[in-house]
Amino acid sequence: MSISNNKNIIVGLEIGSKKIIVLIGNILKNQTVEIIGFSKNKSSGIENGHINNLELLISCIKKSIYEAEELAKYKIKSAYVSVSHKDIECLNEVGVVPIKKDEVTHEDIKNAIKTAQSVKIKNDRLITHIIPQEFSIDRQSNIKNPLGLSGIRMQANVHLITSCHSIEKNITKAVEKCGIKVKKIIFSGLASSEAVLNEEEKKLGVCLVDIGREIINLSIYTQGSLRHSAVIPYAGDIVTKDIAYAFSLSYYDAEFIKKKYGSVISDVRNIKNNIEVFKKNGEKIKNLQHNKLVEVIESRYFELLQLVNREILNFELISGVKEIKKKLLIGIALTGGASKVKSLSMYAKKIFQINVSLKKPNIPGIPEKFMQPEYSTIIGLLQYGKKNKKKVIPKKIGVIHHWIRQIYNWLKHEL
Repeated sequence: MSISNNKNIIVGLEIGSKKIIVLIGNILKNQTVEIIGFSKNKSSGIENGHINNLELLISCIKKSIYEAEELAKYKIKSAYVSVSHKDIECLNEVGVVPIKKDEVTHEDIKNAIKTAQSVKIKNDRLITHIIPQEFSIDRQSNIKNPLGLSGIRMQANVHLITSCHSIEKNITKAVEKCGIKVKKIIFSGLASSEAVLNEEEKKLGVCLVDIGREIINLSIYTQGSLRHSAVIPYAGDIVTKDIAYAFSLSYYDAEFIKKKYGSVISDVRNIKNNIEVFKKNGEKIKNLQHNKLVEVIESRYFELLQLVNREILNFELISGVKEIKKKLLIGIALTGGASKVKSLSMYAKKIFQINVSLKKPNIPGIPEKFMQPEYSTIIGLLQYGKKNKKKVIPKKIGVIHHWIRQIYNWLKHEL
């Protein structure tokens, strides 16, 4: 059955240094997303977000696109694409405008945002996301939707996520060379938030820590708004390399052992029984004791979590928000493939001194297969696409109602 003309199709494309994932979803009438196409392949030609071999990367993307299309019986025309690299930066800005009429209009809101985003950034950077936090009218603050309210002056607080212009341009070029239009490039940390956090958690306060292979994405939410975004250019890959070096293993075997036997806390039973460690092919590793493996893993995760802790405290310093951890009532939420190492939540709690939990995608209708931390970004791309999908506005609704819906959607997500 061909569904090539279905207008409710959304596509997520995650391009990493180690893997490329394509996910095709069909929005059903009950607003759940049915997964109809999927592919996951190794990637080449890209490292830490930087393309070093365009033709090789295009070939990898084409292969992944083709496999997903074959499964879905659907020809992909456009996709939401994730991006994450060490050059991602964020800043919080303020825009102030006079209220021209008796009440706030959509034009006032757009002007306030435009003023806030007019901050001067370097020539090699561009603004990837403009995310509203809250508005103030005269002496009233913490307004989430100012439309229709009366006052003299309005202030908009926004969170800006910026990226390296050349990186985004080259990613876009690689995707478009495959005949796919890039609907929007999404910061991976933002995509993961869409998949694993609900609005209540964002209101109560939570710091999402997405630990991937090469990068940790950090997103801090309080009072329902994104307050801080950051990228730490170290993650699970460095743990695998430590294991490979310490025990003279290939990267492939070290990754397998980390996933199967890895832990950040020693299990007394394993030490007592002197648990044996085997490669994927069944070969026993003679020079590897389980407690020594835990030592290697624990040492590196300690450093990674300390970097996260330092970033949280740095946000506290630059924002002037005192005791930020006390405002994170949900605590730290871990996700991403490298967050699955055994006992990490328990171990991280000792470092952060607040509640820590492991989070996975929690979207109605998504198959159990994809409800794993390593799929947080790609599931988040579909969720982002679903929320931002343009709907055909019937003529009878009229222009005014159309503008109201646009403003509502923007205030809920982003411009």
